[in-house]
Amino acid sequence: MPSEFELIARHFAGPTPGAVLGPGDDCALLQPSPGMELAVTTDMLVAGVHFLPDTDPEGLGWKTLAVNLSDLAAMGAKPRWVLLAGSLPEADEAWLAAFAKGFFTLAKASKVDVVGGDTTRGPLNLCVTAMGEVAPGQALRRDGAQPGNDLWVSGQPGLAALGLAQLQGRIQLPEALVQRCVTALQRPRPRVALGLALVQRQLATAAIDISDGLLADVAHIAERSGVELRINVGQLPLLPKGVDPVLAQRCQLAGGDDYELAFTAPVAQRMALAALAADLELPLWRIGYVAEGGEGTDKAQKAGQVSLYDGDGAPLPPEFMDQFKGYDHFRAT
Repeated sequence: MPSEFELIARHFAGPTPGAVLGPGDDCALLQPSPGMELAVTTDMLVAGVHFLPDTDPEGLGWKTLAVNLSDLAAMGAKPRWVLLAGSLPEADEAWLAAFAKGFFTLAKASKVDVVGGDTTRGPLNLCVTAMGEVAPGQALRRDGAQPGNDLWVSGQPGLAALGLAQLQGRIQLPEALVQRCVTALQRPRPRVALGLALVQRQLATAAIDISDGLLADVAHIAERSGVELRINVGQLPLLPKGVDPVLAQRCQLAGGDDYELAFTAPVAQRMALAALAADLELPLWRIGYVAEGGEGTDKAQKAGQVSLYDGDGAPLPPEFMDQFKGYDHFRAT
C-alpha cells in the first residue's frame, strides 16, 4: 500500500515553471507579475452532492479544476496556480491515475501550475484553491452592472442538467444529444478566453459564472449592483430539439453546473461582442437588460430582483419564475 507522500509524488507532482518553489516543502513560493492583483477562489466537490459516486475519474479530474478556473474566468483573471486537497476512501491507484490525467490535461491546456495540496483518508471530497492575476481595477465584479446595460450569457446553459437527468435515468435524451449533454456535465469548458477578452477589450461591466442556475446566479449581479435584471425568455439560447420544452427550459434557467459566463455590457458594445463571439467561436446571447427597478418604493423593492418577460415584452407572473429556483445546499427540498 503506497504512503500518502508516495501517492502525491507519483500522481500529482510535476514541473511548476511559473512558481518560485512548487510542491515538496511546507509552502509553495509564488511571485505575482509586477503590478498585478491576485484573484483567489476555492471550490469543493463532494461525492453524492456535486457528482455521482460512479463518475468517470478522468472526467472528474477535469471538472474538479474546471469549476475553479470558471471563477477566475468570471473575473477576467488569467489563471496561474492551483492547489489540490482531497479525502479519499482508499488508495486506488488506477482511479488516482485517471483522475490525475484529467486534472493535469486541463491544467496544461490552461497553463496552470499545480503547486501543492494535501490528501487524507475519508469520504471522497475534492477541494481546489485557484489563483490568477488581473490588472488593478480591471477585475469583473458582480457590483458593476449599470441601468441600460445589456445582459448576456455564453454557450448553451441547460445541457449539463439534461446530462445529469439522463445519467440518473429521469429522462431519455435523443441519441444525438446524449454525448453532448453528458460531456457538458462531466467536462465543462471554463470560459477563460472569454473572461480575459471581456477585460482586455473593456467590454463588460459585471460578470458571474453559472454554477447554481442562470436565474439564481444573475440574481447575485442584481443584488450586488442594486439593479433589476429583466430577461426576455424569447431571447434565451435555442432549446435543444427532441427534448420536452418545459423540462429543457427548466434546465436552462435553473439547472446549474453550466460554467458559462453571464455578464452585463453597454449597448454600444453589441457589435464588438458579436465580433468577439466570432473570434472565440462561442455563441453569445443577449438575453435581457439592466433596469433601475422602477420609481420610489417600487425601485427599492425591485433592486436586486430578476424579472422574466415573454417574447412580446410582457411581464410573466411571479409564480412562473418560482418554478426556476437554483441550487442551494441548505434549502429544504
